[in-house]
Amino acid sequence: MRAIIMAGGFARRMWPLTSTTPKQLLPLADGYVILDLVVDGLLDIDLEEMILSVNAKFSDAFRRWLSSRGLDIQLIEEPSRSEEEKPGAVGALHMMLESLPRDDYLIVAGDNVTSIKYSELVGSMRSHGAPTIALYDVGSIELARRYGVVELGPDSRVISLIEKPNDPPSTLISTAIYAMPWRSLSRIEEYLASGGSRDAIGHFISWLVRAEPVYGFRFNGFWFDVGSIDEYNRVRELFSQGVIERPRHVVLSSM
Repeated sequence: MRAIIMAGGFARRMWPLTSTTPKQLLPLADGYVILDLVVDGLLDIDLEEMILSVNAKFSDAFRRWLSSRGLDIQLIEEPSRSEEEKPGAVGALHMMLESLPRDDYLIVAGDNVTSIKYSELVGSMRSHGAPTIALYDVGSIELARRYGVVELGPDSRVISLIEKPNDPPSTLISTAIYAMPWRSLSRIEEYLASGGSRDAIGHFISWLVRAEPVYGFRFNGFWFDVGSIDEYNRVRELFSQGVIERPRHVVLSSM
């Protein structure tokens, strides 16, 4: 099992905070940044390798972060330096396919702050022998409209995933955390050849659901998609209060 952290976006909705700093490296408290929380959760499981996918504009900032943490993470840089040039999350994965070892992969958005136990998600994928996506109930139709909304069958098989629907069929959303066998991940080639969007990975999952079994893994606790300044400030406050725990594995030196 390997993990890919997707951190190639430009987060324009959070400007000016993210005009010169990638969203994943925005500070929380006591020297920690958002990405420290993401990596800390992944370090709970036995991984062959961790990969960080970034863009050219912010690659130096991520290198400095890696150096300050002493982490053994492979940095893969795609060449975009602006929103207009970015390949999209699916496009970035496609660019990596030829160089990736054939293995199972955890794919995680680098702005996810969550209490999920990745070992349980991986266990669910292995028990199903099929792609498994992490799901969270946001409890509000209004909130669900912002995300990829999922319908599940009685066996936890995903019936559909609809990106940002006007009329969500449920409040259960995809959290941009995916456990993927290689045979399923490599179908990105087929998906793009069929005219699929290169942007959000949810579009690929929507296509994959119609091509093979995909399962959902529901978890409780907390989940934050740091996509706005308000959400970022909320995460900072909860981190300062100790509601979101300090990383246990990531050791700070200096940025």
